[in-house]
Amino acid sequence: MVSKWLIPALMAATPLAAERCDMEVLVEPDKREAVLQSVRDAGSEREARAHTNEMWEIWSTAPDARAQELLDEGLDRREAYDFEGAIKAFDALVDYCPSYAEGYNQRAFIRFMQQDYAPALTDLDAAITRAPDHFAAIAGKALTLMGLGRNGEAKTALEEALDLNPWLPERGLMPMLENQDI
Repeated sequence: MVSKWLIPALMAATPLAAERCDMEVLVEPDKREAVLQSVRDAGSEREARAHTNEMWEIWSTAPDARAQELLDEGLDRREAYDFEGAIKAFDALVDYCPSYAEGYNQRAFIRFMQQDYAPALTDLDAAITRAPDHFAAIAGKALTLMGLGRNGEAKTALEEALDLNPWLPERGLMPMLENQDI
């Protein structure tokens, strides 16, 4: 017979599937907008890059320690070219923290590198829904759409990304997109 104390003890020791991260601890919108404005107002590519790095710090700061561990694990595995392990880490991050855009964005990047464009696009759309100011995800969407041969949509996405950050390296693709029959 199972002790009446064993079941509650096991439940307390086992994380519940419904356990989720707390998105309330993320950087406040005013700071995000101030950094974005600094990127847009930059007088040079070098200056913009410094502000873009600030944006990456915001995006890559997960809402809690568990989410940060999963993000860091995925990034470390990606850096080691363990794409399967990276996808697993980002899957776990998205499951644990479904409102955190960077989990989707990083998983999309792995899929893009594997030329698995359709799932990458789905993840990028999820990231952008959660963080409409994520110009890197929007630029990634443009590149992914190009990979799918959807250059008209790619041009629109790239224009949107450049509205947020006119210094993106992908800006060099705009003449090609503008000169195609799309």
